[in-house]
Amino acid sequence: MSYLKFDKSSLANLEKSLRKEILRTNKSGAYSATTLVDCNTRKYHGLLAVPVPELSDNNYVLLSSLDETIIQHGAEFNLGVHKYEGNFFSPNGQKYIREFHLEAVAKTIYRVGGVILSKERIFVLHENRFVIRYTLLDAHSPTTLRLRPFLAFRSVHELCIENDALDETVMDVDNGIAMCLYEGYPTLYMQLSKKNRFISEPHWYKGIEYPKEQERGYDFKEDLYVPGYFDFPISKGETLLFSAGTTPVEHRRLASLFEKELEKRTMRSDFYHTLKNAAQQFYLKRNGDNYLLAGYPWFKVRARDEFIALAGITLAIDDREMFEKIMDTASEAIALFLEGKPIEKLFSELDAPDVLLWMIRAVQHYAVSVGITDASSRYGQMVLDVIAFIRKQKHPNLFLHENGLLYTNGVLKAATWMNAKENGIPIIPRSGYVVEINALWYNALKFATAIAIEQKDEYSADLLDYQSELTRQSFVDVFWNGHYLYDYVDGQHADVEVRPNMIFAVGLPFSPLDKEQQKSVVDMVTRELLTPKGLRTLSPKSPFYRPFYVGSQLQRDRNYHNGPVWPWLAGAFADAYLRIYKRSGFSFVSRLLIGFESEMSELCVGTLSELHDGNPPFSGHGAMSFAMSVAEILRIYRMVYADQPSTAVVPDAVQSNL
Repeated sequence: MSYLKFDKSSLANLEKSLRKEILRTNKSGAYSATTLVDCNTRKYHGLLAVPVPELSDNNYVLLSSLDETIIQHGAEFNLGVHKYEGNFFSPNGQKYIREFHLEAVAKTIYRVGGVILSKERIFVLHENRFVIRYTLLDAHSPTTLRLRPFLAFRSVHELCIENDALDETVMDVDNGIAMCLYEGYPTLYMQLSKKNRFISEPHWYKGIEYPKEQERGYDFKEDLYVPGYFDFPISKGETLLFSAGTTPVEHRRLASLFEKELEKRTMRSDFYHTLKNAAQQFYLKRNGDNYLLAGYPWFKVRARDEFIALAGITLAIDDREMFEKIMDTASEAIALFLEGKPIEKLFSELDAPDVLLWMIRAVQHYAVSVGITDASSRYGQMVLDVIAFIRKQKHPNLFLHENGLLYTNGVLKAATWMNAKENGIPIIPRSGYVVEINALWYNALKFATAIAIEQKDEYSADLLDYQSELTRQSFVDVFWNGHYLYDYVDGQHADVEVRPNMIFAVGLPFSPLDKEQQKSVVDMVTRELLTPKGLRTLSPKSPFYRPFYVGSQLQRDRNYHNGPVWPWLAGAFADAYLRIYKRSGFSFVSRLLIGFESEMSELCVGTLSELHDGNPPFSGHGAMSFAMSVAEILRIYRMVYADQPSTAVVPDAVQSNL
């Protein structure tokens, strides 16, 4: 039985099935996304969305959808689904779906009378090509299959409206056609593995609606161009393939291409392997460099997200090689930043105050995984250079004060991951001494001391150790209020709101707090912030608590970090909980995974979303698939179930060696 399987009753009910999405990527920035019944509900959905660097750094939807029609005895049965005004769906192809399951690839089984049709999809790795394999499993009469492509040719952030600028030229290619609707766009090649007839029947399908965009307060109606359709007979037991790509392909290669790609896929046989598959979808290779995308469908490469997610996305699935490839690309960007030179990489936000400290945390994960000697040899100098860069006051928005703490200005520009803005100004102005920045700083100093010792640099080790002790004492003096930690302190203002950022002061391998203080922080977070989907961003006891991520863009931004739950924070919570309760805490931490495993069949099937509402039923929102969410839940899984030392929890007895 498939781990992720949906039957007729759940698929035919559009109220249920339209909430569930599927995502496939090519690890080079392109993706394919829609719902389980192939009805697009977002402007970001599309069978083929690809980067077009010549136009912008956004992805562009070329092929929005592909309607299949089964024809027998002159009767047509359309398997497609589109939403129009008035909650009207046409056609209603969902009623023919018998099952959907997601194993190595997504597979849908349709039944129309005596006809049973299988549909499997795959995205070719590192190529802008999406392939669908159709197999006629059963039929008692001559059968024709018709494919009708819906073209968009627009940015994922925009919508298409009927226009006269469109180029209707259809070019004949090997077993198919090619079109380029607008100047500057790549040509779209639509080809089949067998000979067929393409019937020219150009038509605009107007007023297609995307309810997810309507919910989010955006324009939600689109016109899509259909140039015609492909017709071909198909016999019982026959398999044929449809390819949509930005380059032509020999039709004879399609069958072997599909099989070769299938061999590369991770079978989604259980929770871990499903997470592993989701993790690999964030890999991005571009111009010989390697990165992690922050999420799909709209996020790009963001330095903070990459460093937070890197260990979980790579080391937690035993992919040391990919960690090194991604970190090596990042190292080049960091070297340029430290020298004050332009960064010719895809990175954004590398200059944010906390980002270099998250990088050091990623290297620390690597050290636990492969050993301090290898980590020091490969990345030790970069860590020491970053520490020196900060200590010499060269960072544009990190200022080392005499008390050993780092001060940052977050009033006019967001300084941390809580970066929502209103009219360009941070909604939560976390400024001054910020709790997780200084927890990361203390941890980085202690780790850098271990590196200096490994490199037999006694002078640097003594200097860094002295610096860390000064930071530890000041951290407690400034942030500890007797029960938990202030979120940030700026002059006479100490922010008393109970937020999750304090958990890093316990969860990081080196904590500035004593055992009693650590336990008090963990207990406070457990009591007021912990949910089955991660940690709330604000305690429900606060008058500013806004738990639901709904409404207009402004409403969502105001709520973004004022109550909704973020799954990625569960990783630091698990680190902290196990520090306090050690082996007796493993059963509790393992139960945390139950809430995340249930998400495998919810918002985006087989992956984890960006955030959830802060109140039950903790509905998922935001990006369909979010790297930090997947990464940290993978780390928790490995903490609980791996037969090897955790990549996160470092016992006190061995901290001195790291």
